[in-house]
Amino acid sequence: MTGKWFESTSWSDTGSSDKKSNQEAPAPKKQYSPSRGAALPQDQLEAILQAAAVERGTDIRRQHRVVDVEQNANGVTAIVVDSQGKETQIGGSYLIAADGNRSTVRELLQIPRNGRGHMQTIRSVLFRAPLEPYMQGVHQFNIDQPDLKAFMTTYNDGRWVLMFHDDVERDEPTLRSAINQAIGRSDIPIDIITTGRWDLAALVADTFQSGRVFLAGDAAHTLPPNRGGYGANTGIHDVDNLAWKLAAVLLGKSSPELLDTYDAERRPVALLRHDQIFARADYKVHLDKATPTGKKLDDNAMEFGQLYLSKGFIGVSNNLPRALKPDEWAGQPGTHVPHFWVTQGGNPFSILDVVGGDSWALVSESAEWGDVVAQADLRSLVSLKHVCIGRDVQFAGEGSFQEALGVSATGASLLRPDGYIAWRTEGMPANPAKCLNDVVAKVSFRANSRQN
Repeated sequence: MTGKWFESTSWSDTGSSDKKSNQEAPAPKKQYSPSRGAALPQDQLEAILQAAAVERGTDIRRQHRVVDVEQNANGVTAIVVDSQGKETQIGGSYLIAADGNRSTVRELLQIPRNGRGHMQTIRSVLFRAPLEPYMQGVHQFNIDQPDLKAFMTTYNDGRWVLMFHDDVERDEPTLRSAINQAIGRSDIPIDIITTGRWDLAALVADTFQSGRVFLAGDAAHTLPPNRGGYGANTGIHDVDNLAWKLAAVLLGKSSPELLDTYDAERRPVALLRHDQIFARADYKVHLDKATPTGKKLDDNAMEFGQLYLSKGFIGVSNNLPRALKPDEWAGQPGTHVPHFWVTQGGNPFSILDVVGGDSWALVSESAEWGDVVAQADLRSLVSLKHVCIGRDVQFAGEGSFQEALGVSATGASLLRPDGYIAWRTEGMPANPAKCLNDVVAKVSFRANSRQN
């Protein structure tokens, strides 16, 4: 790290390879999110999530393990054992199994997995050292020396992790020697925090749902660390997809059929991300020579523009690409509403902060849709709001609202609570109230209607 650097690469390997002259200004990057990406250590992220869960009344039980799961037509029971060996039964309408790569629940349900499989077992050491003066803006380092093959990265809080490309157990003096060798100096103070041993693997469950049980996160898809953050990001997207659906069903707004869209939408995403990991430079080496390398897709397409295919959308087909950049989709149903800036009272917001939450949203430029939404909402338990661009908020993004969502001045797009576009109409349809009511009933799997 402090010695000679032989090669440096950008974080993304899907950009253009064309060399440009120093005089040619780089093309401005499109902004696909109002927020920047962040690398956050797992222990810090878990503390944030725990605080948010407790604030919302969650009962967190540490040192408990699931030993069995039973389910019937009415609910699910998890049999758990605490650290003292005491057995307890916990019942609920549904169960989310987010219990990691070695998921006990997945094994109990006998759900197989497929994929590249186990690649290697890795040893690592977590340590603290003042290495910031030597980073030069770089956060990840490949150590390729005759007697040390390793990867080193920072947690951005003074902690670093050195991952060895072998499964060799090392004592503390050997670990210190390896850390010094990776750093390139032996006079820097090092505090060893802990060591780890884990499997590098790529596997996706054959189904993400078994009755009333849903797999999420590493229990559903074990993906190796990569520059796209596919492991954590894919798991977060899983529960973002599932949580509002469970809430809608439990509140009686939607029928249980809505829950069937979870596997239909999320499993293909996990499979695509599995394949894309091995289409990238970091993991091509782990493919067999007989295994063809898939086409490498753009990073922004993979993170912001993946397509959902399920009965929860109108206007999608299997002939569409599995991922494109948001501006290339231009409001295609089955994709997430693209980020664009709007203003309200002179204050800028992303459209992503205006829609979503607990309700569906119909977004249009035409104020006439307000009366249509009011009529449709009166007939339904599904909460639906109207966002009128030009009245409620002002469009402040690049291009136009119509270009962003692929509609005309009289058209509209229907957004789910998770921000995915369930349906759109380029213009005002005949009998719009009936049309919208029928659409909402279909894509929300509406359970019943209010009595007039």
